Amino acid sequence: MAMTLMNRAISKPETLGAFRLSLNLLRNFSAAASPSAANPSSDSIKSTRRRKKKNLIEVAQFLPNWGIGYHMAKAHWNGISYEITKINLYKDGRHGKAWGVVHKDGLRAAEAPKKISGVHKRCWKYIPNLSKTVTPATNSATADVQAA
Repeated sequence: MAMTLMNRAISKPETLGAFRLSLNLLRNFSAAASPSAANPSSDSIKSTRRRKKKNLIEVAQFLPNWGIGYHMAKAHWNGISYEITKINLYKDGRHGKAWGVVHKDGLRAAEAPKKISGVHKRCWKYIPNLSKTVTPATNSATADVQAA
């Protein structure tokens, strides 16, 4: 019985079946050749990832002298920043305590530095346009050099 089924399959010309087989074979080869069809696009994976925000210490470590004299603020603050005056680091270098002078709209709001709360929260940013306030002594020294 198996022999008769095999003979019948061989003797019967199936051009339509061969055509379908060749299309399926072609489709399989083209799908295996393109990486985007086999795997999800790496661009879509990268766009869904979020960058991890930084705490104050992680932001300050890339600034000269660990950010002392530079302005930093939390991302959701508007017009308020701290001018960093002192940083105490723990041994791991990623945590610590910080002190600074409060500035509102670029002007000093307090004279004495105070301990900054929320130093370890991941929402800190560096304020570049308020960085390194220039002392009056350096201004007069540069004016004297230019006048001479």
